Amino acid sequence: MGIEAAFDHAPFQEVVVYDPEGREYTFRSSKPLLYLVRRGPQEGTLDQSLRDQAVACGAEIRFGNPCQHLPEGGIVAQGPRTPDAFAVGYVFETDMADGVFGAVSDRLAPKGYAYLLVHKGLGTIASAIFQNHLRGKGLYLEATVEFFCQKTGVKMRNPRHFGGTARFCVPQTARQGNTLFVGEAAGFQDALWGFGIRYAILSGHLAAGALLDGMPESYDHLWKERFGGTLRAGFVNRYTFEKFGELGYRKLLRLMNQSKDVRAWLRRYYALTFWKRLTYPAVQRQLEATGSKLWAQ
Repeated sequence: MGIEAAFDHAPFQEVVVYDPEGREYTFRSSKPLLYLVRRGPQEGTLDQSLRDQAVACGAEIRFGNPCQHLPEGGIVAQGPRTPDAFAVGYVFETDMADGVFGAVSDRLAPKGYAYLLVHKGLGTIASAIFQNHLRGKGLYLEATVEFFCQKTGVKMRNPRHFGGTARFCVPQTARQGNTLFVGEAAGFQDALWGFGIRYAILSGHLAAGALLDGMPESYDHLWKERFGGTLRAGFVNRYTFEKFGELGYRKLLRLMNQSKDVRAWLRRYYALTFWKRLTYPAVQRQLEATGSKLWAQ
């Protein structure tokens, strides 16, 4: 995509995950399972690096000057207005060794997951909640902090609270005339775990290409071909994850644990296989019928 990886990005080939009973599973891969990146205006963050590269290419960025209308079209990349999931947590300083930890338990994060990330003395601890428990967010975060303190011995210094929302859908179209919607503005986010940075950057790249080619109408075809199948598979994964509750969480971790390379297992899990392609319309209807906010539009 022409983006230089001039931002801090730490690869991790090992992740520790706890089931609802607190049993520990360690998943490894010969290739990175994920990269940790930092967000914000500081040097070395993803945001600052992308800003510097855009400015170097001649872009003009106007902070604090929102544009409410795009009469000639363009790209809309703002965050979600109607959230489907919530995340609350702390960023902090710590002496703990680097590591990536997760936990699946409705006691910590209903229908979601809790996580602890540590790299070079900086940490993030959070509860990602996929049910509408607005009044209980603080209690789930408190339980998450207590859980990881017990399991990992993490000690937080100078904790700073944060919160955020997420939105998920597989839209019929992410275009209104010459206006193209990318990232969470279009609902492009993994319905199972909520990951969305890659979708945001990739959809932005595809939308820019469509506009530069003078073919905004090609954008829907481009994103559907590139990652539409993975988005739909994510909804099937999310539905089964919620349907079987904590029993399903344990089963999922055990299946992952049987794999010699969990990265390869996850790639298969996110493939739009024949049965997932067949199941997806029924999952969509079921989510609509139950009034769930998390459904494919």
